[in-house]
Amino acid sequence: MRKSTIIFSSLLLLAGLASPMTVCAHAILVKSQPAKDEEVKEAPKQIDLWFNDPVRSQYKALAVVDSEGKRVDNHDVEQDMLDGSHIHATVSDLAPGTYTVRYRVVSEDTHIVTGKFQFTVKP
Repeated sequence: MRKSTIIFSSLLLLAGLASPMTVCAHAILVKSQPAKDEEVKEAPKQIDLWFNDPVRSQYKALAVVDSEGKRVDNHDVEQDMLDGSHIHATVSDLAPGTYTVRYRVVSEDTHIVTGKFQFTVKP
């Protein structure tokens, strides 16, 4: 390898390391239990959501709604103390049917992230 190529590569690396980096940490839902569009035979007692990054503890929301639009969660959304990317809420006894999970969290970069998905409890 030429000496000029090594010097150029080294300078390019140093310039990259010295320049300020912008971090855009929008939280993205990466996993849920039950999963999106999953059909479960046994009704869950808790709905769990995991994001790719920790979310802020303020302003989080998680609601579970039945097919008639009635809220069936226990209004008790919490964030895992050891894993800031995990929120969860308990639900009442779910009858067979389709349920919609709606969520809202605030990313570490202060962006509000909302979403929804469905799952079905089979008879």
